[in-house]
Amino acid sequence: PAKMAEWTGEGQSQLDFMEKDQCILLDMEDKVIGHDNKYETHIFCPERPRGKLHRAFSVFLFDSSGRLLLQQRAASKITFPNVWTNTCCSHPLSGYEPTEVDTPEDVASGKVPGVKRAAVRKLLHELGITADQLPVDKFTFLTRLHYWAADSVTHGYSSPWGEHEIDYILFIQADVTLQPNPEEVSDTKYVAIHELLLMMQPEGGLLWSPWFRIIVTRFLVPMWWTDLPKSLSGGFFDPTTIHRFDCTEEHMG
Repeated sequence: PAKMAEWTGEGQSQLDFMEKDQCILLDMEDKVIGHDNKYETHIFCPERPRGKLHRAFSVFLFDSSGRLLLQQRAASKITFPNVWTNTCCSHPLSGYEPTEVDTPEDVASGKVPGVKRAAVRKLLHELGITADQLPVDKFTFLTRLHYWAADSVTHGYSSPWGEHEIDYILFIQADVTLQPNPEEVSDTKYVAIHELLLMMQPEGGLLWSPWFRIIVTRFLVPMWWTDLPKSLSGGFFDPTTIHRFDCTEEHMG
């Protein structure tokens, strides 16, 4: 693939990203089988009721006091607008140099340099966090999650959009300066565990990304955040398991 110049995202609309960005297509075991644009990858249709399985990452950024940075996705986002979620959720892309496509050896070693480069790229684009605040070697790769979800809560039952991803979980602890991009992010908030659990109560009326709900319930609160030093030091590193989850009923589509 052609090499791309240094990427900033400046001047690109949400539709531009859907047509331009080349997601990394996978088989069920996270083996790379090709690439396709974000539009085709995220369409849920009769021919592809769960879209095309692709690689993603989820960043959990904690400040020095152990609070997690949340973002609310902008209303203009094509997929999952207005939902609250972890610090940054996006995709490593095909066609970049240095590459964002990690090999099985990268996963086994825990280094995953491609996913980490993609995380630095998107943290700048979405939240204005400059690369000098996010040394790649400060990210810790924990494990991979495979899930799917139709975007039926925000777009209605017949939504044409959804996610079907193998998601690489990245933790980092850093005190950063934020300059959120309003086309990507409508709000941000640092929270402690008890504050997050209160925010996620149904009576709060907030929308949450389906992947974040899974992570909070199964991993974040029971293990990863409760023992943050262990998470950041690689104590929960699991390169062999791909944890697989169906979405909750409201996201079945």
